[in-house]
Amino acid sequence: MIHVAKRMSRLGTETAFEVLAKARALEAQGKNIIHLEIGEPDFDTPSNIKNAAKKALDDGFTHYGPAAGLPQARATIAKHISETRGIEVKPEHVVFTPGGKPIMYFVITACIDEGDEVIYPNPGFPIYESVIQFVGGKAIPLPLKEDRDFRFTVEDLKRLITKKTRLLILNSPQNPTGGVLTENDIREIAKLAIEHNLLVLSDEIYGHILYDGHRQFSIASVPGMQERTVILDGFSKTYAMTGWRLGYGVMPEELAALVTKLQINVTSCTASFSQIAAIEALTGPQRDAERMVEEFKRRRDVIVNGLNSIKGMRCKKPLGAFYVFPNITGTGKTSRELETMLLNEAGVACLSGTAFGRMGEGYLRFSYANSIPNIETALERIAKTLK
Repeated sequence: MIHVAKRMSRLGTETAFEVLAKARALEAQGKNIIHLEIGEPDFDTPSNIKNAAKKALDDGFTHYGPAAGLPQARATIAKHISETRGIEVKPEHVVFTPGGKPIMYFVITACIDEGDEVIYPNPGFPIYESVIQFVGGKAIPLPLKEDRDFRFTVEDLKRLITKKTRLLILNSPQNPTGGVLTENDIREIAKLAIEHNLLVLSDEIYGHILYDGHRQFSIASVPGMQERTVILDGFSKTYAMTGWRLGYGVMPEELAALVTKLQINVTSCTASFSQIAAIEALTGPQRDAERMVEEFKRRRDVIVNGLNSIKGMRCKKPLGAFYVFPNITGTGKTSRELETMLLNEAGVACLSGTAFGRMGEGYLRFSYANSIPNIETALERIAKTLK
């Protein structure tokens, strides 16, 4: 019998992959499933990025690289963040990781002692809460409110801050709701962070996927915040590079050194050829990425209108990312019940709102990273099943 460490009982998971596995099992039985559960663009990686990776392989970028990332790749990120956030970033502030999750894990591990409090959005990406609890921190949920377009008030945040609060996690545009913090929101949050000496982990992975004239505004851009902010970003969502496992963090130099040390212990380094592809992604043509956002906006409008026409559902129009988070309380079903019902009876894979925290009860998350014909078929199946 294998002894299992007690800490493993504190580690959560990401339900999207569990539902995906159930959906695949049903497909193996011959059932047709429309996948609206997984947060993955259905587009291919742009050809210029793939070609850059192929050339990098031929050029010998197949070996270990520096733990924090290749110098030329870190310099590219530093220039990109400096230009897009209006701050001065050096390569020493940048750490490449295999995907964005290691930045969450490494930063929380490096900065949170047992009993320290971390405020995080709820409903929110489940790995935040999972890692906080795993390292022995106390996860303090910050409610996102439907009647505020899934934002929180500064007063809500202020009430949660105590002498034990060490870290605040922000995610805008937000998974699972598609909510976006306003510039005024972020400036007010920054005042609290400075007043209470909080570190902020700003998850900006969906920052390029915004609609209706909204523009990204990072809390790191507020005077006094760069030295207390970790920007988490990557290439999975903007450039349809989920399988490349390519993310990065931008942070104070002393924290970057600690995160690099953790990376050495866990992954050694990020694949060298993929970092060369990252340079091309940021410096090459952007039209493919722009077209993806245009198509996501068309899909958003279709799925929002469709869900709002189904009795028992109401759906806010998201301002960013590629998710909708409809309120399903009018159906009389719990979130988990309806998730199971739609998968087994309608052949539509989606996620219970509770996959993103207890405050997600009464909601479902649908990813509209699928074609409009498939979304329309899914809507027809949902309406028929609920009828």
